Amino acid sequence: MDAMDSKSKKQSKSLLGKYELGRLLGRGTFAKVYLARPVAGGEPVAVKVLDKAEVMATEGMAPRVLREVTAMRRLRHPNVLRLHEVLATRAKIYLVMELAPGGDLLSRLTSLPRRRLPEHAARRVFAQLAAALAYCHARGVAHRDVKPQNVLLLDAGAGGAAAGGGVIKVSDFGLSALPDTLRDDGRLHTACGTPAYAAPEVLRRKSYDGAKADAWSCGVILFVLLAGRLPFDDANVADMCRKAQRREYAFPEWVSPAARRLINRLLDPNPATRLAVAELVAAHPWFKRSLSVDSQLAGMLDGAPGRALEFRGPAALAVNAFDIISMSPGLDLSGLFGKRDREKRFMTTESPEKTMELIGRAGGKLGYVVVGNKKGIECLPLGGLSGSGMAAMMTVEMSEVVPPLMLVELRIEVADGDEDDGEVKQPFGWEELRQELGDVVRAWHSCQDF
Repeated sequence: MDAMDSKSKKQSKSLLGKYELGRLLGRGTFAKVYLARPVAGGEPVAVKVLDKAEVMATEGMAPRVLREVTAMRRLRHPNVLRLHEVLATRAKIYLVMELAPGGDLLSRLTSLPRRRLPEHAARRVFAQLAAALAYCHARGVAHRDVKPQNVLLLDAGAGGAAAGGGVIKVSDFGLSALPDTLRDDGRLHTACGTPAYAAPEVLRRKSYDGAKADAWSCGVILFVLLAGRLPFDDANVADMCRKAQRREYAFPEWVSPAARRLINRLLDPNPATRLAVAELVAAHPWFKRSLSVDSQLAGMLDGAPGRALEFRGPAALAVNAFDIISMSPGLDLSGLFGKRDREKRFMTTESPEKTMELIGRAGGKLGYVVVGNKKGIECLPLGGLSGSGMAAMMTVEMSEVVPPLMLVELRIEVADGDEDDGEVKQPFGWEELRQELGDVVRAWHSCQDF
């Protein structure tokens, strides 16, 4: 009997033979989220479980689930929580998603002694949030419920995003607006979101631009990150809306003038003159300030098993005559082979660790968010070089040619929609990167597919 009970219990935790459900991670009004592991092996995931009957019986809930699935399937960005697949039985709906072990940003902030971040750490977190939303807006998706509870942390360590070194993931697209939800006037009309983070035009139930409403929410979040409290906090929504309309908020003395100016432009009650997230990502000077090298390097290596660099030995690299010729800066023939400029190589005699450190330092100086990745490093342009705001991943591989000479290969991978016919819409700032690397580069050249 005990054996049968044990077998029954084990079967009840199995999800369609694909995942083994583990402990409960959290619960909401309509869903529970569980830790799960793929039966076939691989990284753990989070499974959001919804009761189908409850979803169908609750007004507005079914469209919300559909919007969340549609939006998450459409978006592929390093700072947007990924939806792996959707499963269903007669009674349940299962959303299998990327796991963010660090919990949400609000919980992390609440656990800090002063409930706020130093400015360099706030910049790093906010830069990732802005990159994710700029990517969403470029694809016609407005989140409409941007708040710290919907910003998840990939790092479960003591530091993580709250120390400025981790990766954030924007989640919960249940209230998102897709292009086909716009009225004939091209605007949104449904008041939704969390009042403390919602734009005045949303609270007043006027038609509004979803991207500009998200920009207001970003301003509130940045204020919270730096001040440790909300700019507008009133139990009476009408009074809170009036305060927002009159800009009745005050900065603590430690918030820098540059950050104040940025928040003022985001918390503009007039959406026509409010700073858009895309503009913010492209050119705002607050993002161009140098980042702390120490915390930058901690972010590169935080949470990554072993070295953050994939190292291949000499046997893994086949160097032909053209490769050898092209290693000479005076004989770079790459210009004869099309306009694609997504790959570069350079030769160095520095160690892999030192080279990786210098690439991370260069990214910090040039205004890039650089975080750890098993294959290499990940760069999210936020002003500085490219000014594009595109979602891009730089993979770095090193191979030994003749000791101590190393070949370093850099490749830019862009998300769907950020390239036209194989060409990146906005060029990457290779020359600026080369200048920052300085003497570590012995020979620099393009790398093309022939």
